[in-house]
Amino acid sequence: MLFNSYEFIFLFLPIVLIGYYLLVPERGRLIFLTLVSYVFYGWWDYRFCSLMFLTTVIDYVAGLKIYQARTPRGKRAWLLVSIVSGLLLLGFFKYYELLARSTNEVATWFRGAPVQLLPILHLILPIGISFYTFHSMSYTIDVYRGIVKPARRFSDFTCFVALFTQLVAGPIIRYHDLADQLVFRTHTWDKAARGITFFVMGLVKKVILADGVAPIVARVFDMPSPGFVESWLGVVSYAMQIYFDFSGYSDMAVGLGYLFGFQIPQNFNSPYKAASITDFWRRWHISLSTWLRDYLYISLGGNRLGNFRTYLNLFITMLLGGLWHGANWTFVIWGGYHGALLAIERAAGKRSLVSSLPLPLQRAVTFVLVLIGWVLFRCSTLDQAGALFSGMLGLHGAGVSVWPFLALAPWCGLILVLALAVTWSLPNTWEINWRPGFWLTIALAVLFLICLAVILVNSSSPFLYFQF
Repeated sequence: MLFNSYEFIFLFLPIVLIGYYLLVPERGRLIFLTLVSYVFYGWWDYRFCSLMFLTTVIDYVAGLKIYQARTPRGKRAWLLVSIVSGLLLLGFFKYYELLARSTNEVATWFRGAPVQLLPILHLILPIGISFYTFHSMSYTIDVYRGIVKPARRFSDFTCFVALFTQLVAGPIIRYHDLADQLVFRTHTWDKAARGITFFVMGLVKKVILADGVAPIVARVFDMPSPGFVESWLGVVSYAMQIYFDFSGYSDMAVGLGYLFGFQIPQNFNSPYKAASITDFWRRWHISLSTWLRDYLYISLGGNRLGNFRTYLNLFITMLLGGLWHGANWTFVIWGGYHGALLAIERAAGKRSLVSSLPLPLQRAVTFVLVLIGWVLFRCSTLDQAGALFSGMLGLHGAGVSVWPFLALAPWCGLILVLALAVTWSLPNTWEINWRPGFWLTIALAVLFLICLAVILVNSSSPFLYFQF
């Protein structure tokens, strides 16, 4: 079920709100939210509800055992149970096909004839498995480190893992972010107003801006040999699409959280205003970058083992971060690319060429570096990425065949200009001091109706991060 669909907006959400506030007693609200979250998840494919429940049970038991263990060895053993089980489930569903294809290709290359050492199973990737696995895994690690105590009740932990507001595409929530709120949270009109505002603004980002530039992206990235203008137009459009698509989902998740009394952390902070790649990762997908820092980079040694290990740890962390996004070598190379840039910036420090430039140029250089990475992120094959890179270098000519398309669909170009203007000239959703009032209500109502009209005409489209 999509946040930007009629069944969610006019069926699921109203029923859940009515049940939560009017029909269910306060002591049963958490269980109610858990049940409707499983309905929300099962709407896509009910079979995978059992997989999420299995992960929940394993990590809940592991958390209790870690807390009760009397020896460091016992604590480590149960932590290992949690981590290995989570990674095995995630790895099987998400990475088995990549392993099988790569193994068969290598065997075929050595033998000189087709070989199939591992069968291709054509597995369906459970939506949200990357997110809820990280949610659940961070809990047992934090219990092991003594950051949090085990959940008081199984229902508390089950709700934390399954909560539909951020279940499918984040933000990646830590248990300590919601632990107190699972026990007690306030419900006020101010929170409700803020929640509605975030939800509508997220809907606008997705339906108007992200989906508005999507036709340009699809057309350019499907070209076998895009030219210079086409390539840059397509990559810039994709940068806008993925930003407004994912930040739109995050805003909607935050808004839904407010409607049920939860305060969910910020996940984006104007990433394209970043003055360096390091700054970019402080602003982009904040919940993932901090998760990788706290649970992977620091575990590898962080910056405590000398300069070379610091650079290597940065590279490995981002390499695995790229792999987390998907079972494709383009994601791995994208992660390695960002890891290398972070290591170079760490080595250069204040002597970096970019840091000596005026702030607008720092941002421009950083944006171009990010665009280069987005090519790898968007392309499904290295050959496709190579064609885009060649086009960006002008090796396929000027590339003006996209102009007739823009002439037939001028709104796409206009929305791209609007998206760029919003990105660099306006504050982000979190920087605006939303105060309930007449004109804000009118503006939100108009924007909401426009979004509904667009959904009616174009039908709802999945969020890009659903596939990760």
